[in-house]
Amino acid sequence: MSGKHIGREKLTIGKMIALYEQKCPQALQEEGHYRALNSYAEKRLDRCVFGEEKPACKQCPVHCYQPEKREEMKQIMRWAGPRMLWHHPILTVLHLIDDRRPVPELPEKYRPKK
Repeated sequence: MSGKHIGREKLTIGKMIALYEQKCPQALQEEGHYRALNSYAEKRLDRCVFGEEKPACKQCPVHCYQPEKREEMKQIMRWAGPRMLWHHPILTVLHLIDDRRPVPELPEKYRPKK
């Protein structure tokens, strides 16, 4: 079960992926691709080591996406991010505020052994 912050992140990423899929001329036309990508992103959010204290993904010291999915999400966010202001202004402003949150200390079990 995800909390308020993770829930809003899921909603925001879902809206970004949907916007990209519907409006971007470079979007893949492969059936179900973006639904699967959104599902993947939600699973990663559910398993975030920081939980509700998670920083913005681009500032996170733990990269939990597979490299190819991470690159695809970067591409989607670069394209959809500026357009989100027109389509989902409240989510966009909240996302920008969240982007300024400090990166919390890595939980003990994920720190490198000395």
